[in-house]
Amino acid sequence: MTQPRTNLDWLLKQLADEVPLVRNVVVLSADGLRIAQHGAEPDTADRLAAACAGLQSLAAAVGHEFPHGDGRMRLVVIEMSGGFFYLMAAGPRAYLAVLADEGVDAGLMGHRMRDLVARIGEHLSTPPRRGEPVA
Repeated sequence: MTQPRTNLDWLLKQLADEVPLVRNVVVLSADGLRIAQHGAEPDTADRLAAACAGLQSLAAAVGHEFPHGDGRMRLVVIEMSGGFFYLMAAGPRAYLAVLADEGVDAGLMGHRMRDLVARIGEHLSTPPRRGEPVA
């Protein structure tokens, strides 16, 4: 678990307030450590962040199958029984994850997530850990 370098929680709350049916919002590093959260207990946010690290890695592997792409994951959306999961690249080595209930406005969600990433993308990036190559 990491401590936020800056308090992003209020911005995550703003996203949740602007998009009805949002449950949890988590900002995480590429290696699956929570940076900031809203709407989730710390343990829940930590589990979600850890799962997202594997998911973004899987998405990147699939992305390499596109001959003209760069292999970088931009957005993953998973629809499941009970709701939706969104994972968006939020800057170098950082991601924004959102869990939302069924019935969420997918267009509004994508728009607000992109707005949030654009507004605070610099604050969402995380430096590489020692010994890790820069992606």
